[in-house]
Order: sequence, then C-alpha cells, then structure tokens
Amino acid sequence: MLNSLTEAFCIAILEAASCGLLTVSTRVGGVPEVLPDDMIVLAEPDPEDMVRAVRQAIDILPGIDPQIMHRRMKKLYSWDDVAKRTEIVYDRAMQSSNTNLLDRLPRYLTCGAWAGKLFCLVMIINYLVWCLLEFLQPAEGIEEVPDIGSLHIRLDSADDQCETQGN
Repeated sequence: MLNSLTEAFCIAILEAASCGLLTVSTRVGGVPEVLPDDMIVLAEPDPEDMVRAVRQAIDILPGIDPQIMHRRMKKLYSWDDVAKRTEIVYDRAMQSSNTNLLDRLPRYLTCGAWAGKLFCLVMIINYLVWCLLEFLQPAEGIEEVPDIGSLHIRLDSADDQCETQGN
C-alpha cells in the first residue's frame, strides 16, 4: 500500500508488482500511469476511499497469479528500456533551444497575474545567484568530463564480446 499525497513515479509499487503483489495506492502524481489498471487499485488520498480500495483489493486478490504478474512486469519494465528512454530525454534536452533570460521572462509573465510575476522574480533571483557563483568559481576553473561517444555502441559491442566468449 502506498498512501502518499505527492508522488511523481513510485519505484516501490513497481517492485511490489514485480514480486506478484497487488498494489493499493493513492491516485496522485504519476502513480496512475505506472501500472496497468488490473495490477493496482487506486484511491483518492482520503481515509474512507483508502479503506474502500483495500476492500476491493482483498476481493480481487484470489484471482491474482503472482507468477503471471511477475512475467508481465518483466515485459513492461527493463533497465535497458529505462536507460534508452532516459538517454532520449537527455538528448532532446541537449538539442532544445538555449534562449536567454530576457527572452524567457515575457513568457513567465503570462502564467497569471500573481504567478507570472512570482516566476519572473524567482528567475531573476536565480540568475543573480548564478552570477554570484560564477564570480566566486568561474566556469573556466571547472574540469569538464570528456565526451566518450555513444553509450549504445559501447554497450552493444560489450554484449557481442560476452556472447562470443560464451560460445
């Protein structure tokens, strides 16, 4: 059971489902998208609704085969797949346009009468703190990690070497 008020992506419910356990969780953040509907019972973050969800899970439990649930989880999530998706996100972030602060401020102002002004204030304070840190520790003095090329090529070739050694 996960009874959280905020949760972006909960590894604990993945681990529980991977062990063949039916999960009960609050319907918050990204939790509803983590597992298929038949592997999780969702509830509002309210004690009465959590009790209802636990009762529903107890009724469903006899029809759950832990081995089948484990095999399904194995197909849904793999570390190779997670790593590839993470790399895609980072690649997209690196290719995104690098607009300066003065170009971004007008966009923040459109976020609402108070929120827009607050966002602008926070961004200006962040910029001033960054300038102070840059003054105290210039970027030229920070050692950069060398680019090692594509990780997929390295991993694929390492897998090929392991396969040929195993034969």
